Amino acid sequence: MSGPLRLVPDEGGAERTMQLRTLPLKLRRPAAPEPEPGPEEQLGLSADPLDELAERLQDICADAVHPYEIAAFLESDGLSDEQAALLYGRPDAFTVAEELFEKVQRRYPGPSSEFANPWRADPWRCVVRGLVFALPGLGYLLGANLFATARMRFGLPSGMLALSIATLVSWGFNQALAHRAYRWLGRLRRREAAVCLAVGAPLGALIAAAAAYVVGGPLGALCFAAGQSCYLAAATVLLVLGREKFLLLSLAPASVGAGVVLAADVPQVVRTVVLLTSVLLAVGLSVRELLACVRGGERESVELKLPLRQEVPHLLFGLACGALTLIAGLGTTIHQAVRTGGHALQGTPTTPTGPAMIALTLSLGLAEWLLFRYRAMAVAALRTSHTTGQFTRRTGGILLGCLFIYLTTVAALDAAATVLWPGAPTLGVPQLGAMLLLGGSLWLALLLNAFGFSWSTALICLAAAGAESTGLLTGADPIVLQLIGCGAAAVVLTAIAGPVLGRTTQHR
Repeated sequence: MSGPLRLVPDEGGAERTMQLRTLPLKLRRPAAPEPEPGPEEQLGLSADPLDELAERLQDICADAVHPYEIAAFLESDGLSDEQAALLYGRPDAFTVAEELFEKVQRRYPGPSSEFANPWRADPWRCVVRGLVFALPGLGYLLGANLFATARMRFGLPSGMLALSIATLVSWGFNQALAHRAYRWLGRLRRREAAVCLAVGAPLGALIAAAAAYVVGGPLGALCFAAGQSCYLAAATVLLVLGREKFLLLSLAPASVGAGVVLAADVPQVVRTVVLLTSVLLAVGLSVRELLACVRGGERESVELKLPLRQEVPHLLFGLACGALTLIAGLGTTIHQAVRTGGHALQGTPTTPTGPAMIALTLSLGLAEWLLFRYRAMAVAALRTSHTTGQFTRRTGGILLGCLFIYLTTVAALDAAATVLWPGAPTLGVPQLGAMLLLGGSLWLALLLNAFGFSWSTALICLAAAGAESTGLLTGADPIVLQLIGCGAAAVVLTAIAGPVLGRTTQHR
């Protein structure tokens, strides 16, 4: 890249026809008139010309991390070895660069205000997503009468077991479906993502409804499970395509209806109509969005196939998260039923799921925002850290800070929901510890999933869910099981996340 120096016209006549272009044009000041030559210049004695060059290149030299960076700039500016010897008395441009690097003190720049962080998250969007995760729980108030409380299975009203199985199937299937659709979106193929959702969402709803039918229960409960499966499929479509506000709109009838039910007695027919309205709104809006994506997108000329095996760990992860969450909500009831031979104890609540489920669902919006926040702060730490050790310490502090904020919020929500929930048992230290370990495990698993460690997180969470389920069915205390299972999962996930996320290569 060496070559003749750029000619600068109108600066001193023919005897000064060459001058280094050292700074951008917008930073160069007009040349001042030359003073009369002093006696030292008349005798041919001058100061080191490299000092003047170091002053003009101060910003560039101060930001450089190696002399080669300065040498690259000098060569790109046209300074050859011959000119380095002629103008500065150094044998080559690399020697000039090394001396400039030594003369100028280091001054590394901080993060630029113009730097566009790709992990910026809109907090209001996360709030909306948190609402659409939590508001569907109000639908259970409208459909509570559809479950036969006179007949019990595992301490639960008949039909609740079928609904739980359908929920597990929907969580697992929709987790895998959403990941596959996001893979298409990551390749800028929105049409293919819409086609994937159009095929997968009805299939997942059908499989979940069929699973509920196989388990069995009252007709009303099975219809409720089928409606829930349809809603979860439609919600997956709208969330993946970024239409959270449409989903919030579809939840409006159920939210208003639940508020009315809490204030007055409403016939079951009216409750059913309200539930159907919300489900039909969600399905209709999702179909509308899918049609718009399919019709508006152009078919790509290059055919691309994504292997299905990459969705398996996300399917398992969804099943494991669903099982851990259901155990947190229904564990005490199932434990009492196992101890009494399949019947609930007289006078004990059969639906203690309220506070735990409310705390977890309301915290999902914050959890998503903290995932984005962690990645944004890690990218900023990557730009400002001078050594790999410093970067590892910073990312470790960021990880602990985000985890602390999330767990503190979960604890506050759980305590508030326990106080407000009618007839809820007092929140003790073991129960709160189990909830925090569950929340921490799920958040760490989601974070590692975002970095591509899907198999590790799926197997760890699946092992914890399997151990807790086995112990619960054999009569073990559910709180102790959660403390052991979620505690072990949290320890293992933390041990993986610390060293792995402290590598600079994970944040490129």
